[in-house]
Amino acid sequence: MKKKQTGVTYKSAGVDIAAKAAAIWSAREAIESSWGPEVVGAFGGFGGLYRMPGGMKRPLLCSSTDGVGTKIAVAIAANRHDTVGQDLVNHCVNDILVQGARPLFLLDYIATGHVKKDVIRDVIGGFAKGCRDNGCALIGGETAEMPGTYRDDDYDLAATIVGVVEEADVLPRTKNGVKPGDVLIGLPSTGLHTNGYTLARKALFEIGGLTVKSKPKELGGQSVGDALLAVHRSYAPLLLPILPERRIKAMAHITGGGFPDNIPRVLPEGVKAVVDATAWKPLPIFEMIRSLGNVPNAECYHVFNMGVGMVLVTSKKDVEPLLASLKAHGESGAKVIGEIVKGDRSSIVRFGR
Repeated sequence: MKKKQTGVTYKSAGVDIAAKAAAIWSAREAIESSWGPEVVGAFGGFGGLYRMPGGMKRPLLCSSTDGVGTKIAVAIAANRHDTVGQDLVNHCVNDILVQGARPLFLLDYIATGHVKKDVIRDVIGGFAKGCRDNGCALIGGETAEMPGTYRDDDYDLAATIVGVVEEADVLPRTKNGVKPGDVLIGLPSTGLHTNGYTLARKALFEIGGLTVKSKPKELGGQSVGDALLAVHRSYAPLLLPILPERRIKAMAHITGGGFPDNIPRVLPEGVKAVVDATAWKPLPIFEMIRSLGNVPNAECYHVFNMGVGMVLVTSKKDVEPLLASLKAHGESGAKVIGEIVKGDRSSIVRFGR
């Protein structure tokens, strides 16, 4: 006679509801620290409520969804989980910033093979910090424990952001918009931001034999892990106060696809961007990837930001005033990196004169 089996529970099947709830509630203080008076309702609701800002004539909502890709693999290898949430907030903020929008609120999604309270708390804490730093609210999200889909130590992230912009202030500008003779200004990045990590890990770890703990002389004492996990820079604190000057005609966030794919997204028909790669020096981490992986120049600038995370388009007469304004707001590393010429709505990178 067969022995009677113990009844199966959700926990014995691999999903611990109590552990997930505990992990989320452990981050409650961090989440609520991102809330302003516009957030309506209490923590734990099924949906997040947000009061629309007043004083706008024709407000447009601007939304975007993204992830951080295989940067998570580096975070897992380094056992450091407090920055990837912040990376994702900043990435999303930049994506709506290029249309002139300021962020209102963000929703996060975390999927994992096994809920680990400390990891989930740190990830959500990063989301909350990113929201606080950008003046937006973390008003909701989802944490999914999915054994069989993810390995125990693995997790993935996604987020959706919603911002607002006056219709008259939407970028790229159509009236007196981008035209031949305009100038490209590059703003420094902090590193890879959230793109190109599969190629970076191949070059640094698989081919180069390095680990996240390695401290090659090229990085000046910094570990490879720290260089790769440098937080994706948000350009909103710098640029939102400057946008009312109306010197910026268009902006391109240099993410996946690098310079060839991202700049054309904000160009009108009949023009192209010419980027001068000699106008700035790439960060050391990019030089290491290029050297160890023997990565062609064209591939580097098509995959990575190479040290320039945001490109602004302005008229020639506004170059000096815009650079002065950027410096007055704390950015002294902005450089002229190219120009707009007649062409086929493309972007090319030149590596020499």
